[in-house]
Amino acid sequence: MARIARVEVLMVDLKPKVKRVDAIQSFVSQETPIVRITDADGVTGTGYSYTIGTGGHSVIELLKRTLVPAIIGREANEIEKLWRELLFLTHATTTGAITSIALAAIDTALWDLQARKLGLPLHLLAGGAQDAIPLYTTEGGWLHLEEAALIEDALRAKADGFGGCKLKVGRPIHEDVRRISAVREAVGPGFEIFTDANQRFNVDEAIRRARAYEPLDIGWFEEPLTAEDISGHTRLSEHTSIPIAIGESLYSAMHFREYLERHACSIIQVDVGRVGGITPWLKVAHMAEAFNIAVCPHFLMELHVGLCAAIPNGRWVEYIPQLDQLTTERMTIRDGKAIPSSKPGLGIAWDFDAIERMTVEGSHSIHL
Repeated sequence: MARIARVEVLMVDLKPKVKRVDAIQSFVSQETPIVRITDADGVTGTGYSYTIGTGGHSVIELLKRTLVPAIIGREANEIEKLWRELLFLTHATTTGAITSIALAAIDTALWDLQARKLGLPLHLLAGGAQDAIPLYTTEGGWLHLEEAALIEDALRAKADGFGGCKLKVGRPIHEDVRRISAVREAVGPGFEIFTDANQRFNVDEAIRRARAYEPLDIGWFEEPLTAEDISGHTRLSEHTSIPIAIGESLYSAMHFREYLERHACSIIQVDVGRVGGITPWLKVAHMAEAFNIAVCPHFLMELHVGLCAAIPNGRWVEYIPQLDQLTTERMTIRDGKAIPSSKPGLGIAWDFDAIERMTVEGSHSIHL
């Protein structure tokens, strides 16, 4: 047992490696709040979360003014207790994106600290169910790209051993069908093609699109409707054989419970940076297991590889490299699969010199 003696809060702003355009937005910036928690024994855990361009400064202020002062002097290994207390401390603003993103930065730091003290990698500390997780790539499937680029990226991914690729949809329906068909013809059977609408459609249009996509052997139809429309997702699920994937825009385990109970989805894409950290992520993942549903998390591949390997129903990791500028080692990939790190902690080799150079605001520290 060791109390939390020091907490450092900072943020870097990462630009995407490639142009990222989907059906509703362009991803031009990843504001990345980073929290470093040091206990009285001198061991430090590092956690983080992210935004896609807005709200990062609000997250930092919530951390500095409210959340971090509440954990100074507390026992660092009481992760569940601290997470619940912070949740109730901010009950007037939960469930919401800003609060969940802030909670995630603290919670992932506490898990990193715990894992380092125990000398265990995250995937073993959290369960140790698998040794490798299949990868699919999203980086070459953005909506602004034309067919030749989509095909080139999919064929490259297949040659590298990846199991699938994701294509953004949201163009006129005949264009979406033409683009998906071109990729399917190029890669052949046995290579998954996932589609992602980024909440673009209403339920009637989503049903129409799903019927058009069905002959093309689609692995899933991701975020077809606004995330708040659970009834619409239920209706859509009843009208298509394509698995419906949801989760990147949900910020509470209770929201996932509603989807599962109402049979409104068949793939869970819970995002550790948006649901509030590893603590609630694991709750959602095990809840999905009870419904015999796979977990295929959104983004943050460097964190999600360890978490997917921890659970028996972790099915895919999404390949979108984003932390290369802040790390000294990349995620290990072997035969197209993500391999969880064997080193103690989250498995992310942070480059703190680079982080210091890229910090948007001067780091803020609170001491015991």
